[in-house]
Amino acid sequence: MGAPEKALETQLRNIQTKTGKSLDELGAIIRSSGLAKHGEIRDMLKEKLGLGHGDANTLVHVVLKSDGASAAAGSGPGEVLDGIYSGAKAQLRPIHDKLMASIEGFGPFEVAPKKNYVSLRRKKQFAMIGPATNSRVEVGLNAKDLSGSDRLIALPAGGMCPYKVKVEGAADVDAELLGWIKTAYESAG
Repeated sequence: MGAPEKALETQLRNIQTKTGKSLDELGAIIRSSGLAKHGEIRDMLKEKLGLGHGDANTLVHVVLKSDGASAAAGSGPGEVLDGIYSGAKAQLRPIHDKLMASIEGFGPFEVAPKKNYVSLRRKKQFAMIGPATNSRVEVGLNAKDLSGSDRLIALPAGGMCPYKVKVEGAADVDAELLGWIKTAYESAG
């Protein structure tokens, strides 16, 4: 079992301890709520069970099997990428490939394919890469020692990645972007 799976297992065990309910009981609460939208279910769990945002969000994903890892389960990384970069987004695959080829030079890391992006991890996630629109890829960066700019966009607190960079062409995969990614890579592990 890898680090992400162990972390999820620990989080679910902690949720059960906090609520005093088994995973099956928590699933029954979600299914009997009559709610269908992820955000509504998450907010109900926060209010009804006193869960924090992250725990409630994870619980909804696990019970509904709606997380990116579940959606990508059973597929190899190449198959997931073929799905992510298909149709109108197929033209973006060279950007992704150039990013990955450059990042591989930093050293070892894990690639965790999700439904619409890939997560890059060492001891913790350091980047997310995926198409944001039909015309650009976004790189989410999990690093604290960066200064936002017009290109390195600071995101609201509380998200998985505090920064993102819009990449519209392979030429945008330059020393500046790779420097930011390397900073995130080094802080993750």
